[in-house]
Amino acid sequence: MTSSPYIFEATMDNFQQDVMEASATTPVLVDVWAEWCAPCKQLMPLLEKLANEYQGAFRLAKVNADEQEQLTSSLGVRSLPTVILVKDGQAVDGFNGALPESEIRQVLDKHVELPEEDPYEKAHRIWDEGNIEGALEILSELNRKDPENLKVLIDLAQLKAETGDLDTAEQVLDSLPAEEKMQHQAKQLAARVKFLKQSAELPPMKDLEMALEQDPKDPNALHLLALHHVLQENNAEAMELLIRLMQVDSKYKDEVAKTTLVELFEKLGNNNPDVRTYRRKLYTLMH
Repeated sequence: MTSSPYIFEATMDNFQQDVMEASATTPVLVDVWAEWCAPCKQLMPLLEKLANEYQGAFRLAKVNADEQEQLTSSLGVRSLPTVILVKDGQAVDGFNGALPESEIRQVLDKHVELPEEDPYEKAHRIWDEGNIEGALEILSELNRKDPENLKVLIDLAQLKAETGDLDTAEQVLDSLPAEEKMQHQAKQLAARVKFLKQSAELPPMKDLEMALEQDPKDPNALHLLALHHVLQENNAEAMELLIRLMQVDSKYKDEVAKTTLVELFEKLGNNNPDVRTYRRKLYTLMH
């Protein structure tokens, strides 16, 4: 059973007080379910998530149909899951079956006022949902109000990188204080931006793979193919190619293999198992 303050088990004994009477001040969403009902198990996590997200703007009352047969019958339930929205002591809305989250929100938003969301948290939520432009707009406004907020600045740089505006991302990163540039997230993003800028000039992977088939020691092909793998997050493959490049010619392009490996280590962090493996290989080659 969930420990959320916004979710509770409704029974015949508490339904009048905790649902009907309580709905005069806070709407209650009643979810009638059963253990054997697959759609119920599909729906319940969504309802619980929304109850916590709305932070008490409504409460979720869960009715186990098998354990509360009398209550289930009194509610007129004919199929499971059945969801009823109770407000001011009356059933004002509801639905049957497992609806998608967007449709459940539509039902709730007609009767329940969503608490105001923190702008920074909202930016990250819609960013995670794929709304890059919306997140960028919110973070840009936050930056205008508080230009010294370094978290917002780094997020803006990352969003600019994701939208392909690498020059602006680089400018934002360059504007950070020296100590902030040394933080993991900033170093990771700086390395990512650098790799993305290099990618614009990369020849196709197939051409590079063919070049290595003809000459496994081709330093240019080893280097550029490694960059391709970095951009595809194939980090172990990229590091292996860079180690091969060091074995072929450690001085190639001002030690670009070593420099790129170190940038990759910074991008991924010391806890990454590939970083630990290839840091040892790099150390062995250098000593």
